[in-house]
Amino acid sequence: MEHPVEYDYIIIGAGSAGCVLANRLSESPDISVLVLEAGPMDRNFFIQVPAGVHRIYNNPGLNWNYVSEPAKGMNDRCIPIPRGRVVGGSSTINAMVYMRGHPLDFDGWARDFDLPSWDYAHCLPYFRKAERSDRGENLWRGGSGPLGVSRGTSDNPLYDVFVEAGKGSGVGISDDLNGYQAEGLARFDATKWEGRRCSAADAYLHPALSRSNLHLEAQAHVQRIELCDSRAVGVTFRKGGKVRHAVCTKEVILSGGAINSPQILLLSGIGPADELRRLGITPQVDLPGVGANLQDHADIALQWACTQPVTLDRIGSPLRMAAAGAEWLLHKRGPAASNFWEAGGLVRSNAEVPYGNFELQFIPVAIDYEESRTVLKQGFQIHISQARPQSRGSIRLRSADPMAPPRIDINLLDTSADSREMVEGIRLTREIVSQPVFDGYRGAEISASAACRDDTALLRFVRENAITDYHPACTCRMGNDGQAVVGADLKVHGVQGLRVVDASVMPRITGVNLNAPTIMIAEKAADLILGRTPLAPLYVPLQLNPGVVYSHAV
Repeated sequence: MEHPVEYDYIIIGAGSAGCVLANRLSESPDISVLVLEAGPMDRNFFIQVPAGVHRIYNNPGLNWNYVSEPAKGMNDRCIPIPRGRVVGGSSTINAMVYMRGHPLDFDGWARDFDLPSWDYAHCLPYFRKAERSDRGENLWRGGSGPLGVSRGTSDNPLYDVFVEAGKGSGVGISDDLNGYQAEGLARFDATKWEGRRCSAADAYLHPALSRSNLHLEAQAHVQRIELCDSRAVGVTFRKGGKVRHAVCTKEVILSGGAINSPQILLLSGIGPADELRRLGITPQVDLPGVGANLQDHADIALQWACTQPVTLDRIGSPLRMAAAGAEWLLHKRGPAASNFWEAGGLVRSNAEVPYGNFELQFIPVAIDYEESRTVLKQGFQIHISQARPQSRGSIRLRSADPMAPPRIDINLLDTSADSREMVEGIRLTREIVSQPVFDGYRGAEISASAACRDDTALLRFVRENAITDYHPACTCRMGNDGQAVVGADLKVHGVQGLRVVDASVMPRITGVNLNAPTIMIAEKAADLILGRTPLAPLYVPLQLNPGVVYSHAV
């Protein structure tokens, strides 16, 4: 295409949010939309195979494969931070777990950050609008949206054993963690439909690409947003070795995610003015909150041997892998149709927390990584993910070079409270696995945690082995104070014609996987951008564990 070219809207990033916006904004044939994506098209075969997640999640052809700065609270280790660099973004390479977050997460946004239109009642209609659940439509669930969501149905007995352990351990059981009861152990939902991954690209972007008013440029690396008199007027990007330009008449919408969105703002002169000057970038808008407030979920895995030959290591042989692949190709079912993370839950590690402070994720196999090789062992594994960390990190530029990766200070486990809580999470997980329902399957604890019994040893294990759950957020947060980057309408403070729509706008991280709430944010943003009347809030009954029925109106 020739440049400059003029569009009504330019969307930077074809990830979870960008795909939603591309579809919704281009529904009107009178609106022209350009989508710029740094990565390639999502044509890799293993993307569509749910079990193929371990083949693609760190594939350098599909992934930014960022690495953090040395993290003080994690023994100065540099922590891997994979992010999708492909059409569909991280929804194309993630483990597909569909968790919305606890209703109190969103009510906390409204209460603590003066964002009344972002409480659970106002977000729920957009979750429902997005979703096509195989559970069927009800008060909490959508039945006809673009995003296919399926409940885990694997017949591996360990999933049911894990969920049943919620009774005796006191953490409880839920029939639907995205419905009436958000806490307890349960079968997870996944962004799968009829045995295939359903990424944001599958759900939203690809069905819209036949529209003449929607244009996608893949492998287009955005260098900066162009401003004129504090208004976004276009975008400069590099494609095929050439620098190109595109002009917009209405808005530039930044949907690069919690790492790339602040990076692009900073490269465009929007951010802390003194910091930009030191890098030789002329400040356009002094916004100190850009890149600040980085939050993620610290994650640690525990493993146990299994005394019964029922774990997924059985599919590790070439013959069985070939058989599983053939079954998937022919029927879209069998082991390859599972994303493996089919059970988990939101739980409380102590009685003082107001609601679940850990997400647990269960898989019926023990996984070791030896250099580039994945080794499956007869066992099971539980990931313990801290839902609401106190620690805060940041995204900063290394230089004014738009091709240089940003400086990511993940800063997890920076507070004593976060460190103590991770130890609590390990003890709670051990209590769950100690339940009698596990007796016929539980062998010895085989992870490096096995010899750690007192708090000092457990904390050392955490600092030596914890990673993140790959859920960065909050680096362009909503709000009205001096550290906020966007308002409730997601418009960037001090700039006209520019919004940010992705997980970076969360004022505080939700306690679970971020794909579902990011898609919800984009659905809600589409109405804001187009000036539509927002969907009416939904006030539904909710049960908070253990047994408290809650009215969530703020």
